[in-house]
Amino acid sequence: MFHPSDIVLIGLTTVAATIDARCRRIPNWLNAGIALVGIGAYLSGHGITWMALGMSLLGLLCGFVLLFPAFAIGAMGGGDVKLLAAVGAWTGPLGILIVLLAATVAGAVIALIQAASSGKLAPLLHNSGLLVLNLAHVRSVGVEHIEQTGKAFRSIDRPLPYAVAMLAGVIVWCAWF
Repeated sequence: MFHPSDIVLIGLTTVAATIDARCRRIPNWLNAGIALVGIGAYLSGHGITWMALGMSLLGLLCGFVLLFPAFAIGAMGGGDVKLLAAVGAWTGPLGILIVLLAATVAGAVIALIQAASSGKLAPLLHNSGLLVLNLAHVRSVGVEHIEQTGKAFRSIDRPLPYAVAMLAGVIVWCAWF
């Protein structure tokens, strides 16, 4: 059974996922609201202490830092980074790792289905392989080259609505804890 604060988090993430699926963007006001409510929810569940506040803010920071490199190379939108940060305010630093792991698996499945249904599975696999190789050899190819490879993901089809994958990650985390 889900805790009431879990239901609120799932509801807010569902709103973000719906907007992302329709518009391929997540509004800043929504991410900020999720983060602020998340800090309050974390404090109400762990006690109103400096330690709890610090853990909630650390979760927010971890969520931001974990996805920022993907944003920096053009493989992910800024709203996705801010959404994971906002979710981190709810989960704390350990929880955000679980959310990200589950979201990564869900995102990979969604990307494969999306590419296969649009007949673009081969380019997706090709560009994914190139990105992995480029990341492994970042010192020799340079960051600019990796940025171009990351942008190739966006040219395959409409960008993946990663908030949908994050919703799956949030549900896994809520069910786990």
